[in-house]
Amino acid sequence: MERINRRRFLAESIRGATGMSLGMTTLSMASGGVVGANNKVVLALIGAGRQGHKVITRMTKNNKNVETKYVCEVDSRRGAGVIQELEQIQGYAPKRVVDMREVFDDKDVDGVVIATPEHWHALATIWACQAGKDVFVEKDISLAIWEGRKMVEAARKYKRIIQCGTQNRSAPYGYTAREYIKSGKLGKVILVKVYNLLHGAGGWKVPPDSPVPPELNWNLWLGPAPKRPYNKYIHKRWAKCWTYGTGEIGHSASHQLDFARLVIGDPPHPKSVYCAGGRLAYDDKRDTPDLQAITYDYGDFVMTMDLTDYTPYFCKSAPDIRFGDKFPDWLRNATRVEVYGTKGIMYVGRMGGGWQVFERKGKGETTKAEVIAQEHGRYPSDLHEANFIDCIRSRKMSNGDVEQGHYSDTLGHLANVAYRVGNKQLLFDGKTERFLNSDDANKLLKPTYRKPFYIPEQV
Repeated sequence: MERINRRRFLAESIRGATGMSLGMTTLSMASGGVVGANNKVVLALIGAGRQGHKVITRMTKNNKNVETKYVCEVDSRRGAGVIQELEQIQGYAPKRVVDMREVFDDKDVDGVVIATPEHWHALATIWACQAGKDVFVEKDISLAIWEGRKMVEAARKYKRIIQCGTQNRSAPYGYTAREYIKSGKLGKVILVKVYNLLHGAGGWKVPPDSPVPPELNWNLWLGPAPKRPYNKYIHKRWAKCWTYGTGEIGHSASHQLDFARLVIGDPPHPKSVYCAGGRLAYDDKRDTPDLQAITYDYGDFVMTMDLTDYTPYFCKSAPDIRFGDKFPDWLRNATRVEVYGTKGIMYVGRMGGGWQVFERKGKGETTKAEVIAQEHGRYPSDLHEANFIDCIRSRKMSNGDVEQGHYSDTLGHLANVAYRVGNKQLLFDGKTERFLNSDDANKLLKPTYRKPFYIPEQV
């Protein structure tokens, strides 16, 4: 069995954690906000939910000379825990603010972590770039294809670091998988299968609109979205509503789509997409489907994704796999990627899990699949966050740069648009980022905004 040279790749992974390797291209950037003379990095958190809490506390605790000055949250019921934990880490409590624009106005802030609902991601990122801040933005980074392109334009125009919350971009085993495929040992890759087979939360009955809770600034929560009365379902289950989220494909499956692109060499946009699906398990009138069967045509290979929100018999990788030297039970793994070459098949796990290559051995009744190459993998969040901090200082392009994030998130947007216009096959022009055979689909390229929370054509 072939094994990757672990000592060599450990050295590469350490350099990758400081923005020096992992196959990333360097990008010359002049820093708008100046990191302090003592090399201190000052951060702010925007959106104090569970994910934002985890990311900002790890960044502050695990990286030297990093402090968090602000926690921005529109709901006063959230944020107390992360403020208390940050106070224990750094010796003083961050200032709590409600409006993110107060953070952007502070020249002391070098970078922001954006962990709001998805409908805020693009505008908050662009505002941060315009204010001279670097950005760590959670996935999906955008609500629609047009938004993602504007984020790329803002990053380049204002020379900002944007690290997308696609942590697998800092996983060393992803790059050994890519090296193996590039070597030709798997043969020609002509099919990639991506899975997101989750158990879901069952059906949901939408409650009637109700008064805004006194602890919540509903106007700022809505932000770019159209004004509407408060509804608990929208507030708590925003990811399931097209106006505020991208469904399960953005909430979870975007990790696998991005990782699949990485290991096969980061291809640009596909030529077409077809999506069949619906709310078939739970007829509860929710916007986003509980089943999507998707096909992407790249010309010389095909990528598929099966996404479910009702399958409890599949499991994500357990902690002993994500943090240890174990491989998943691939056929029961809920979030695997399968790469089919003409010589063998590679299974890849996301957020830890590593990869294995199988080939057929023997003849006739004695034929069996045998592992011929493999590499264990670890949960990469610490490396990804460390890479962001280092890139703030070094001005090198981050591992999860916004352009690759845009290409990957576009896959989810393509599938959702195909579903929303009637489960159709849509032809896509990757250069103009527009559909060739559907005016209805092109109407979904850009969200509807309300002033003053809108993204202009010229960022």
